[in-house]
Amino acid sequence: MKLRDYQQDAVDAVLRHFRQTDEAAVIVLPTGAGKSLVIAELARLARYPILVLAHVKELVEQNQAKFQALGFESGIFAAGLGRKESGQPVTFASIQSLSRNLEQFTGFYSLVIIDECHRVSDDSDSQYLKVIDHLKQINPQLKVLGLTATPYRLDKGWIYQQHYHGFVRTEQATPFRRCIFELPLRQLIRRKFLTPPLMIDAPAARYQWGGLPTAYTEADLDAYLAKSPRITQAICQHIVELAKSRQGVMVFASTVAHAQEIAGQLPDGETALITGATALKERDALIAQFKQRQLKYLVNVAVLTTGFDAPHVDFIAILRRTESVSLYQQIVGRGLRLADGKEDCLVVDYAGNGYDLHQPEIGSVKPNPHSELVQVPCPSCGFSNLFWGLTDADGDIVEHHGRRCQGLVDTEEGQQQCQFRFQFKQCGHCNAENDIAARQCHQCGEILIDPDDKLRQALNLNDRMVIRCAGMSATTDGDILRLSYHDEDGAELSERFDWSSDKQRRVFLNEFRRSHSGQPLPSKCLKQVANSIHLRVAPDFVIARQVRKHWRVEYRIFDYAGPYRKANQLS
Repeated sequence: MKLRDYQQDAVDAVLRHFRQTDEAAVIVLPTGAGKSLVIAELARLARYPILVLAHVKELVEQNQAKFQALGFESGIFAAGLGRKESGQPVTFASIQSLSRNLEQFTGFYSLVIIDECHRVSDDSDSQYLKVIDHLKQINPQLKVLGLTATPYRLDKGWIYQQHYHGFVRTEQATPFRRCIFELPLRQLIRRKFLTPPLMIDAPAARYQWGGLPTAYTEADLDAYLAKSPRITQAICQHIVELAKSRQGVMVFASTVAHAQEIAGQLPDGETALITGATALKERDALIAQFKQRQLKYLVNVAVLTTGFDAPHVDFIAILRRTESVSLYQQIVGRGLRLADGKEDCLVVDYAGNGYDLHQPEIGSVKPNPHSELVQVPCPSCGFSNLFWGLTDADGDIVEHHGRRCQGLVDTEEGQQQCQFRFQFKQCGHCNAENDIAARQCHQCGEILIDPDDKLRQALNLNDRMVIRCAGMSATTDGDILRLSYHDEDGAELSERFDWSSDKQRRVFLNEFRRSHSGQPLPSKCLKQVANSIHLRVAPDFVIARQVRKHWRVEYRIFDYAGPYRKANQLS
């Protein structure tokens, strides 16, 4: 078997990793990169017996077929395929069937490969962890490898902790320790291993989501879409018009009711609808008809984003919102496989998601529609972080939403995440910097101030003032720095710092040392400090207490992430 160069690189990375450690690892390959061939080569090279797991029967069958085509012995254990074969050198299994029949897999296994491994949960009742724990009772050195195109999930976050390029994805416990190989989608398209996408935004006929609450339910979405029948009708007419020169159309809907409405407005006899409630036999029959081109339109709701392979698809219509860059790329990827007579894949976004197909996953939800990817160097280690942020007309960073540097640095204990935090909650007891969501100091264990409690108390007291800070300004008078906080409604609160006092100077620099760009700011000359105050990160709220006729600042709340509305933020 002759692998493409990047497929061989992925295989080599796996071999290098497992020769050094037993830690679970991930390789990230875009949709259409040929994961089945990588799995087949790894299965060929592994010390038998091994298991190859997937969450749907289509992937089990597809992966086993690629391996069998190479002339190697293998079996299938999947109730959905009507086969329960065990005891083979390589067994391709559905996780559901295997986890219910562990008594048939009590021997030694050297390797478990998990396809679409972003579905692996670290919950104690996870089927995957149940299988892995069972196999490790016989072989504690069991190797576990995951493959996916989407290593980030909105509900769970990153599925691994560290990346082989030298940065950290998360500090939380994850099913996999390290990503050991990743291939950019752009490279596959440039080298003509995938069909080039023809990306079109549809401003004339598209949904405007401004009427939805920030956190919405499916019922909210259905209620909104029910008020937009003319938009849906116009979109469907547009799809039909564009599809005249297309071979196969996949439509991604928002909800079941939405999908039913769409399917009802596409051509009869040419359209199929698949939802999570579609019976398996009916689903298989509809997919087969679509692949055989007896149907032209396939409408679905969140069921065909992974494990679906129909190379002739050359039109992707997106009628759903998503806050995940990875999911957006998965959706588009359904139309990027190569096929005879296919020159490109038309991608029309009727939901205004506005993502760059080639943009790397940030690992957090886009804060607002104007946010963009910004590169922020760490002042401590120099690592170039990628965060959501805003830039001005000159391209300079106005603000960013990064919390902690993601770079890996060498320490006496080995590689560790850089300690520098762009946003933090400072412990009043030991001055340690903690994550903004921390409730307890990581250094001394002190209970940290709960900003919600402080705001709730202050708003209910007559002798307290709360400034919803929209900005700061500063003036100087000799050694005195006068700092003013401006409320969005025009109110103002001021405090003074005596620059001749070491203690007061340290207080100011501790609170306001961060800049929006992450770069250090001048702090020795008082005039420079005042002139650069707009570059410093301001608190979201300032709480003051009335002392006689004056207001004295008690608390400055930075990086607020609770239920109270911040300045200039829609309620």
